[in-house]
Amino acid sequence: MRLLAPHLEAYGWEPTVLTVDSALYEGQLDHNLERLVPPTLRVERAQAISAALSRRLGIGDLGLRSLFGLYRRAAELLSDPGYDALFITIYPSYTALLGPLLKKRFTIPFILDYQDPWVGAWGTTVGGGSGGSVDLKSRISRWVAVTLEPYVLRSADAITAVSAGTIRDIVDRTPSARSIPAFEIPIGGESRDFESLAVDGTHNQFFDPGDGLFHLCYVGTLLPHGVDAARALLAAVAHIRDWNLKSYRRLRVCFIGTSNLRTSDGAPRVMPHAEEIGVDDVVKEYPRRIDYLDALRVQVQASGLLLLGSSEHHYTASKLYPALLSGKPICAFYHKSSSVSEILGRKESDRVRLVTFGDEDPPREHVEELANAIVSVMRASPDPVGQESLLEASFSARSLAGVLASALNQLTVRPGPPA
Repeated sequence: MRLLAPHLEAYGWEPTVLTVDSALYEGQLDHNLERLVPPTLRVERAQAISAALSRRLGIGDLGLRSLFGLYRRAAELLSDPGYDALFITIYPSYTALLGPLLKKRFTIPFILDYQDPWVGAWGTTVGGGSGGSVDLKSRISRWVAVTLEPYVLRSADAITAVSAGTIRDIVDRTPSARSIPAFEIPIGGESRDFESLAVDGTHNQFFDPGDGLFHLCYVGTLLPHGVDAARALLAAVAHIRDWNLKSYRRLRVCFIGTSNLRTSDGAPRVMPHAEEIGVDDVVKEYPRRIDYLDALRVQVQASGLLLLGSSEHHYTASKLYPALLSGKPICAFYHKSSSVSEILGRKESDRVRLVTFGDEDPPREHVEELANAIVSVMRASPDPVGQESLLEASFSARSLAGVLASALNQLTVRPGPPA
């Protein structure tokens, strides 16, 4: 919503963003993101039960803690007849329960947005147990999700999701959702995010971009279903060592933010595999999640960018479009059914190399192909043309806000802005 909401007014919609009072979050917040939010955007904040109190009852989920506070503030806002639609995005997933309640009370169209699947692998093949194994809590969480999702979908007037694959999975789980209008709205890119870096001049804390080495950087969480892709990538680095020692000596592969935790106690997810495969001399990992602008800084200062997918077909990378906007060479490794493969397949060149795998040809079968892609990216140079030239207009934040506005117009029979 940080990307979409600021552009909605250009399409005739005035958004109000309702979120939770920042003092009530448990985790460390990225306050620099506030610099990227236009001061003209109306942001309202609701109260929530404090984590210190709720955890005594075994509840820490922000969606549950904030449910009553969000409902009360949303009801106050929707008492103003000027509101024409309600848009709820998940995660947190429990917030979606407000949709049916508010729709019934205010007879307002309700759109449910999926930034991530409500029901995924959690509780079946991955969980909160040791080493990402399934445990009782993850099974219960999945059961609750499977139970609640159809209830919420029965009230939804439309669905938006980051990929067509996510929408297909929703319909497969709840066939009755097939009749609900659905719109694909990826997490796009905002070129204005890079403007604050242009006057910054600060170096990243992980490597020296002027040391003559080729820093191939991956920024983001490494999910359990992405480990096979990461191992294949590391095996490809080992293949480069045995095949092209000169390139290997110049290569540095840096994984940043792999644990998705903003504390320093996140366990490394890459280095144990790098040590096993024997490439830990050129691979570095920093598990702690970093702030968004710091992540952009890494992408801008890296020699090349590494994008890794997952065995889950629906997987999309929110960092895809910032990576394209950075203008840096890209090596991407994704499931062939991922929307990322479709997008990057249209851009493939010496500067953007895509390697795909599938259910029948797993990541380990593409080691040599990956090694060739890495070496090709090492020989490429950044795009000297403007950053905007690398981002298709249809995936800019402004254009994607137009997709949302189109969905809102259809539900409310409102005309758009004058041509």
